[in-house]
Amino acid sequence: MSQLTARPQCPPPLLSMAGFRRWTVAEYHKMIEVGLLTEGEPIELLEGYLVEKAVRNPPHEASLRRVTTRLPARLPPGWFLQVQGAVSLSESEPEPDGAILRGSDADYDSRLPVAADIGIVIEVSDSSLRFDEVDKGRIYSREGIAVYWIINAADKCVEVYTDPDPAASPPAYRTRTDYRPGDAVPIVLDGQPAGSIPVADLIP
Repeated sequence: MSQLTARPQCPPPLLSMAGFRRWTVAEYHKMIEVGLLTEGEPIELLEGYLVEKAVRNPPHEASLRRVTTRLPARLPPGWFLQVQGAVSLSESEPEPDGAILRGSDADYDSRLPVAADIGIVIEVSDSSLRFDEVDKGRIYSREGIAVYWIINAADKCVEVYTDPDPAASPPAYRTRTDYRPGDAVPIVLDGQPAGSIPVADLIP
């Protein structure tokens, strides 16, 4: 396990370029409603932009299966794992690989989870590592999501980001701790330890 100050976050190139139309979350929902975007299309709304999701390679799929099958049993009562479902944020509607949500699945039958519902947000990263570290990190820290895991399949470690600073320019997590094979990743929910999971249970 190694701890370091989280690396500086940089704005995405699109934000410094003219001629790109940004969309609100409500407009994004309207595009889906009228059929301009179809359910299951590999698109996310990120900071007002429609962004195509990265292709999922075998290392990504292997870790995602482990998250799906091995993490839920380690969660305390009152929390559950949502896999590759949308969450509604102020300027974005990402579909993280995992989100540990408070309550039960029935609580979200008629609405999407929002930042206040999320204990830990999880991305499995292979080819998209830099994007997940910089852009997704900025998005999640802006919303004040307390804990962000990147399951780094390429480097076989779990990067855990904590202590978000939404007021920073750009927003960023202040602390990053890397967990490697032989380590156990702490599961911290609402600021309280709630167990742990070995890195080997998340990355083959």
